[in-house]
Amino acid sequence: MNTPAPKGVVLFAHGSRDPLWRAPMEAVQAHLQQHRPELLVRCAYLELTTPDLAQAVAALVGEGALHVTVVPMFLGTGKHAREDLPLLVQALRDAHPDVHFTVQGAIGEDPRMTALMAEIAGES
Repeated sequence: MNTPAPKGVVLFAHGSRDPLWRAPMEAVQAHLQQHRPELLVRCAYLELTTPDLAQAVAALVGEGALHVTVVPMFLGTGKHAREDLPLLVQALRDAHPDVHFTVQGAIGEDPRMTALMAEIAGES
């Protein structure tokens, strides 16, 4: 019996020199790994820290992922999401032609996230 290839998720964030900055991204990764164990999940960073997007995707592909969803962990669709990310994803498609890539919208623009941020802000 053939088992389907695992799906990969990359939580793609800006990055920072401060190692404490990564904690929320890594918490999202841990939550997904605990609650969605069928997914292979990696964090990746645009700059200032590693792994970068190519390294994270290479790890997922090495584990057998043939479908990878990139989740921009940005509050809005700024230059990084609008200009930098499409170029990076095209390079990934060129490097991994057998892998199907999906890119979600910036997570902060999802109405569920907007509602949650408003709820939290309203508690003050």
